Amino acid sequence: MPENPERSKEVKIYTTTYCPHCTRAKNLLKGKGVSFQEIDVTADDELREKLSAETGWMTVPMIFIGDEFIGGADELYALDGSGDLDGKITP
Repeated sequence: MPENPERSKEVKIYTTTYCPHCTRAKNLLKGKGVSFQEIDVTADDELREKLSAETGWMTVPMIFIGDEFIGGADELYALDGSGDLDGKITP
């Protein structure tokens, strides 16, 4: 867990209301005490298309730590499992 949450990088997670993988990712972040900004793209096709063009990713969640796109829930869990997630969150 980051030692000083006030110094943590901003975490953004783009989600939809019906996505179980979004819920998994949010639960992991909450469990680690990581604050994040959730952006619901359920009804925002324009934003989803823009994000897909930017990332090459077609599904949600789309997770960014700072300016880095890290992928979805599976990638988030892999980073946590390897111990690399805390280092990405804390500058």
